[in-house]
Amino acid sequence: MSQLSKRSENYSKWYNEIVVKSGLAEFSGVRGFMIIKPYGYSLWDRMKTILDKMLQLTGHQNVYFPLLIPKSAFSKEKEHTEIFSEGCAVVTHSRLKKNQDKEELIVDPESKLQEELVIRPTSESIIWKTYKRWIQSYRDLPILFNQWGNALRWEMRTRLFLRTSEFLWQEGHTAHSTEKEAIEEAIKILNIYTDFSEKFLAIPVLKGIKPYMDKFYGSEKTYCIEALMQDGKALQIGTSHFLGQNFSKAFDVKFTNSNGKKEYVWGTSWGVSTRLIGGLVMSHSDDRGLVLPPKIAPIQIVIIPIYYKENNTIINKISEKILNIIKKEKIRVKYDNRITLTPGWKFHEYEIKGVPIRISIGKNEIQNEKVEIFRRDTYEKTYIPWKNLKDSILKLLDEIQKNIYKKAFHRTQKLIIKSDHYNDFKNKINHSGGFIFAHWDGTKNTGKKIQEETEATIRCIPMYNEKEKGKCIFSGKPSMQRVVFSKSY
Repeated sequence: MSQLSKRSENYSKWYNEIVVKSGLAEFSGVRGFMIIKPYGYSLWDRMKTILDKMLQLTGHQNVYFPLLIPKSAFSKEKEHTEIFSEGCAVVTHSRLKKNQDKEELIVDPESKLQEELVIRPTSESIIWKTYKRWIQSYRDLPILFNQWGNALRWEMRTRLFLRTSEFLWQEGHTAHSTEKEAIEEAIKILNIYTDFSEKFLAIPVLKGIKPYMDKFYGSEKTYCIEALMQDGKALQIGTSHFLGQNFSKAFDVKFTNSNGKKEYVWGTSWGVSTRLIGGLVMSHSDDRGLVLPPKIAPIQIVIIPIYYKENNTIINKISEKILNIIKKEKIRVKYDNRITLTPGWKFHEYEIKGVPIRISIGKNEIQNEKVEIFRRDTYEKTYIPWKNLKDSILKLLDEIQKNIYKKAFHRTQKLIIKSDHYNDFKNKINHSGGFIFAHWDGTKNTGKKIQEETEATIRCIPMYNEKEKGKCIFSGKPSMQRVVFSKSY
């Protein structure tokens, strides 16, 4: 296997090489669309399993709504339509036919649809159209739905996992009888996303509220979690939107309250996508490949036999015995006994795939009744007696998970910086990057000018941020609190 580019020399190239060479995904040949390979999909499947359980434990139910949305329904909520229409794919005809003059297929003009269909960029419109039939009384509320599926939004600049036209995701849609309940739901989901990111992906995040000009179109307020990647740029990990009554009014979704009066329903929507895989790669990986936290890794341990002709049988026997010990602990373990590849080749393969622990068993290990343990996060090698293996492995997996998070946390903390002067701000953004806490006058125009000059955007207004009087770093106008600026993906 060839070596990877260095992060310090070409971060973008390094990222793309890791994604492809580790077997996560590859380009499909259609701009903006990728092939998620088995190893990449197993990583996404692991994320789905964990997050789905977290959502179901809080009362959410899984559903599935159609991929195609009637254009009339999609057009109902005007603010929502205005932004998403720019990236929509639209189905206008129902079939193809053979061209009589050439050996090719063409659109059959006679199959033009009576109403054009939008390929789902997000599902609020089709879901609220359905809620109108399902909701009549306060007894029908709340509705707590979650959907696993895909979406399509045309993208000009694409990058595997981080920004693709088609992506896999989870999107939640809830309906409530009160404003308070809907806001509590949106914040609850943000906290679930935070726990998932920090406890399982080992990615520390900053919770905040998007400035008014960057909120989800069709919402009253957008809550978000932002994470810093190793190059000092921010990545939006997930969002949770308080929709207010915007969609219920657009689709005329009312309910009769306990006093017999008609009210519009309150709503939320929220989601994370396969962008999480991109964030995982950029948060922890190094110049030798992926570094995966054990809780999310598809393979937590790989066992590699070091064969010698006269010892193959005994090595296999001991390896399989150790394999069974590990399996009993419900650890995701693989025994790679392929004889067509050298141990060195396998070592490199599983390093680039980010497998947290590698166990090697050869002649020396059998003689000493020990196994060689290699930690992917620190490159440390130790020897553990067979009899102590179970307890040692469980403890080590926990240590690796904590160490990966600790490393990312300390890196993030070093890049949380305050700035009170525009020249200092520009210097920090262009050299160290990071989350720059600075005053902003609250106007869209100032945010736009700062972005044009520095490429930095307001990532969020930190939740529970203390009020602090100051002056906008750009305009010098009064400001009541700091916001978070960063360059981003």
